[in-house]
Amino acid sequence: MSTETAPIAANFLRTIVEEDLKSGKHQTIVTRFPPEPNGYLHIGHAKSICINFGLARDFGGRCHLRFDDTNPVKEEMEYIESIKESVTWLGFDWGKHLYYASDYFEQLYQWAEFLIQQGKAYVEELTADEIRAHRGTLTEAGRESPWRNRPVEENLELFRRMRAGEFPDGARVLRAKIDMASPNINLRDPVLYRILHAPHPHVGDAWKIYPMYDFAHGQSDAIEGITHSICTLEFEDHKPLYEWFLDNLPVPARPRQYEFARLNLTYTVMSKRKLHELVTSRTVSGWDDPRMPTLMGIRRRGYTPEAVRAFCELIGVGRSDSWIDMSIMEECVRSDLNERAPRAMAVLRPLKVVITNYPEGQVEQFEAANHPQRPEMGSRMVSFSREIYIEEDDFMEEPPKGFFRLAPGVEVRLRYAYIVRCTGVVKDANGNVVEMHCEYDPASRGGSAADGRKIKGTIHWVSTSHCVDTEVRLFDRLFNDPNPDRGGADYRQFLNPRSVEVLPAAKLEASLAGADPESRFQFERQGYFHSDPVDSTPGKPVFNRIVTLKDTWTKK
Repeated sequence: MSTETAPIAANFLRTIVEEDLKSGKHQTIVTRFPPEPNGYLHIGHAKSICINFGLARDFGGRCHLRFDDTNPVKEEMEYIESIKESVTWLGFDWGKHLYYASDYFEQLYQWAEFLIQQGKAYVEELTADEIRAHRGTLTEAGRESPWRNRPVEENLELFRRMRAGEFPDGARVLRAKIDMASPNINLRDPVLYRILHAPHPHVGDAWKIYPMYDFAHGQSDAIEGITHSICTLEFEDHKPLYEWFLDNLPVPARPRQYEFARLNLTYTVMSKRKLHELVTSRTVSGWDDPRMPTLMGIRRRGYTPEAVRAFCELIGVGRSDSWIDMSIMEECVRSDLNERAPRAMAVLRPLKVVITNYPEGQVEQFEAANHPQRPEMGSRMVSFSREIYIEEDDFMEEPPKGFFRLAPGVEVRLRYAYIVRCTGVVKDANGNVVEMHCEYDPASRGGSAADGRKIKGTIHWVSTSHCVDTEVRLFDRLFNDPNPDRGGADYRQFLNPRSVEVLPAAKLEASLAGADPESRFQFERQGYFHSDPVDSTPGKPVFNRIVTLKDTWTKK
């Protein structure tokens, strides 16, 4: 469990747990995070992780990590390892409580036979399409299968032959015998087992039949002694089925299901299918693309686990679906990085400046604070020379009113160094400014004018002979519409064509040459940046923009 002490914010789940512990209904709380290992986790899963592990942490209980691995066709060990890594990255620890639904396959099978013996399950020979047609609609009752009233002995024999692998995929299924006229379609004789001749990533080739998720889920909770089975509202209609299994099987415990609203985040999609489409169509570079809402993606972009946990705490836990604006999550990471990220200077779109009255060959060192509000973070030295780079947009030949950066005849302060005045420009054949000439005030070392004149503008810079050439990637939101899924529209039409801009010739101050992979900095006046853990190499980091210094979308 994370050692971080988090404040206990009021919500209906915490109230339920408090009352259950106070009344003596439970002596301790046991929750679980039960992902299906058929894909990578996204930010919506982070909310569930924080709820389940957070409740257990705050109330002195425990939280299990359990893989509900009931479909070997879609599950892979790669997903299992990625999920474990993501939960750990978020700061949570399941300790010795790592489980798999497949660990319970034998017990689940025995319970399936128990239902057959009780006359509450039968082997079905209708095809999947026929079963669907028999199930009815929301307004029409279903029709009973012609195989619904098979003798118990025949059902047992067929089910055992299914387990032995005697039938091909799809030839038969096992169904619960509940109520084909129930207004809840989930209770209209749901499928419990299907035949799948496929190896399982955790148990290998031991099984030829596999339980359905709904059959395995609640019983796995019961086996593990889960007290509070917490899931999203989409499972609310499945709750009667969850309870029917517990009522009709000799389970060792009686968990209770509670539902909360899932996380709906603007400017993104959360559907596994759609995220998979983005990857396979190469719209993004992979599951860890920094524009993706996957935990792998936001981690590679540079989000901190502390910021993600703070976001999940801030949005709270409710029972009504709502949309959370992306700007809230971005503000959480800004707030976190503002406190912890050391500062540095980086010129992303360089324009060369020659300080014509500065001695050729001279180099000076200036001390720069690593964090203006945290002296304990120390300082570093930055080199200054006759030729420097500044940002292209820090100069305008014909500036508008209120432009306090460089222009012909205008003075600015170079951060940590001197005051300079623009004296001229060099242009290429197309009339573009490719070089500026300035003069510096030798008496203004440190940025203060000796005669007390006021300098309105301060800009950042790097020395041309003491900088690091690198690639910087400016990531933005993947979609330019807050709800790309709205109204059944094709979400791909809302892809943001400017969701990434690659700057191959950025210039960084020399101190960043040795930046460790996954280190984070505030590039002064630019935003927060992260050394890419995949593409950075020793001495040549590649930086991803995590987030801008301010919300740039509120004016769009």
